[in-house]
Formats: sequence, C-alpha cells, structure tokens
Amino acid sequence: MNGLFLLAQNEGTPETAGQTTQRLLQSIQDYVQAFMDPEKAAAFAGNVLAAIAIYIVGKIVVRILTGLLEKVMTRAKVDATLASFLSNISQYVLITFVILMALESLGVNTTSLAAIMGAAGLAVGFALQSSLSNFASGVMIILFKPFRVGNFVEAAGASGTVEAISIFSTLMRTGDNKQIIVPNGSIYGGNIINYSAKSTRRIDMVVGCGYGDDLRAVKAFLTILVESDERILKDPAPVVAVSELGDNSVNFVVRPWVNSVDYWIVLWDLNERVKLGFDERGFNIPYPQRDVHIHQATG
Repeated sequence: MNGLFLLAQNEGTPETAGQTTQRLLQSIQDYVQAFMDPEKAAAFAGNVLAAIAIYIVGKIVVRILTGLLEKVMTRAKVDATLASFLSNISQYVLITFVILMALESLGVNTTSLAAIMGAAGLAVGFALQSSLSNFASGVMIILFKPFRVGNFVEAAGASGTVEAISIFSTLMRTGDNKQIIVPNGSIYGGNIINYSAKSTRRIDMVVGCGYGDDLRAVKAFLTILVESDERILKDPAPVVAVSELGDNSVNFVVRPWVNSVDYWIVLWDLNERVKLGFDERGFNIPYPQRDVHIHQATG
C-alpha cells in the first residue's frame, strides 16, 4: 500500500487548476480500486492498525519523556513558568514526530509533508517576529532574573510593582493601582531600573538657604535632623555638605541612607521637618526672583 496516499508534487511547469483537480480525482479513483482488491484492502487494514499502534505507544512514550523533563527542570530549579512552557513545547514537537511516523506507516510521503510544514512554519515565523522577540526576551528575563515578582522597577517607559512575569509579557501595578502589561521585548531591549534590588537606598535632597543666614547654624540643624531619625542608618553615615553657591541660595546636599522600604516615608518626613525647622529658626528658603529697575529717560 506504499504510495497509496502520495502527495501530489508539481514538476516542471506549474499545473493549472484543472490539472490539479484531475490528479486529485485520479488519486481518489486509485484509492477506491485498491479497496476492491482483497489483498490490498487487507494490507491497508494492517497499515492502519500499525499506524494506530504507533500513535498510542508514541503518545505514552512522549508523556513519559516530558514527565522526566519536568522533573529534571524542577531539580535544576528552573523557573516554573519557563519549565511549564518548555515542557509543553517539547510535548508538541514529539507528538508531531509520532504523527509523522504513523502517517509513514500508511504510505504517506512524509518528506513532502515535512517540507510543507517547514514552509508554513517559516511563514508563521515571519508573521510573528514581534511575538518571537517577546518570547526570547521572556526566557532571558526568567533565566537571568533582572527583577522578580514584588520588585518595584522602571522599564520600557513604565514603572510599578511587578505582579507576574510570563513568557511574552510582564504585568505591573502602578502606585495608583493601575495595571500595565509590558511586552518583554520592550523591557529587555532597554534599561531596567530595579529599585528593590538592594536592601538599602540613599535619599538625595538639595536644601537651599539664603546668603544672609548663618551657614554653620543651618548645617548643624540639618545634621541633627538626620542623625536624630532612628530610621536613618548609621552605616553608611549620612552626608550633609555645601554643594553649590547658587544664584539665589547656598545649596546643601543631604544624603542619608535608609532601608528600601522606608525610602518614601523618610523622604517626605524630612522635607516637612526641614521646612518647619527653617521657619522656627528664621532661616530663609530662597526662591528665584528678579529685580526690575525702571529709569525714566529725560530730554
């Protein structure tokens, strides 16, 4: 029965629609005539049983192999999302080979079929370039872990807390509880700022005072302010220093270190306490100003 279901192959000049139809009708006629021959019918039945057996046994083997693959990846501590995806892909590929083997036992020209599938796969690949880029980036993110679920990150023009990392996209939640779905290709192709990667962060503040204020008194106040806050770490030691003699003010840099979870609340508290402390001590917080002098022309 080999050759009973041979796929039509065009040789030389392309066939017209009528020629293709005629070839198809001839194949159907050959198929019917083959069943009228008892010997060929029996051989075909045997081939069908063999194909069914190959498919059933192959499916069992595929299930065993994919199960072993999952166990190996679990022991290797591969990310669960990536492990599940690779396991499913492996299962589909192996099942495809099993189906081709079953068709081969029926006499199907699997070489031509494989060529058609390859061409179709190439066309699909071109159509899904962006999706494949997101997939590759997702694998890299899962493998190298530039961030994890729960981290606050800034990437691809978006910032928020990472809620989920999938193969094709990353789910973020903003501070005002909006959900952002960011393609992994956009994330891995640019800079990634992970604010949660380290356990401590430095607060960078610039505090300006007037040129008429007592510089030493202002510095002493800012130093006491950061040293008296229990949430500010002693090591590294906070920095309070004059950084610039500006156009309108003398600018101090105030740089205390805090635990990452305390960053925002300490920053907000320091801003408030600086303003209140300046008001109590009579220090000025200058703002840009311009003097305009009008001269009246005579003559």
